[in-house]
Amino acid sequence: MSEKLFGLGDLREKLSERGYKMTPQRKEILKIFVEKGGHMSAEDVYSVLRENDSEIGLATVYRALDLLSELGILVRLDFGDGCARYELNTADPKLHHHHHLICLKCKKVIEFEEDLLDELEANIAKKSGFQIVNHEVKFFGYCSDCRTKGD
Repeated sequence: MSEKLFGLGDLREKLSERGYKMTPQRKEILKIFVEKGGHMSAEDVYSVLRENDSEIGLATVYRALDLLSELGILVRLDFGDGCARYELNTADPKLHHHHHLICLKCKKVIEFEEDLLDELEANIAKKSGFQIVNHEVKFFGYCSDCRTKGD
């Protein structure tokens, strides 16, 4: 899968294309995703902001994350634990997103890049007449660290 890493200038352009401005709060929040990457909850983002002595409140973080995911700049991820996480939407829209391996013990999320479902997807589309534009796969289990530690 080919990914393009976005900078703040690219993200500013994505916002303006949709009629929104790059506010100082949005800029600070997006900067965290550009610099740190990964899968971050609103609380994770807020924690980083506090570490940086930011005055941005948690409610503002939630509003910004909702807007940025609605606009497709961030991708909202649900790993089944009741906590929404976000990551930059850096993938080419014609390509599938990576998949996730989720540890049931430590809650670590590992990205899995290889997409093995193209043939299955084509077969489903052919048989059903359904135009598939994307899919999401999550594998739940135990990471190597938790398996090594044991109980």
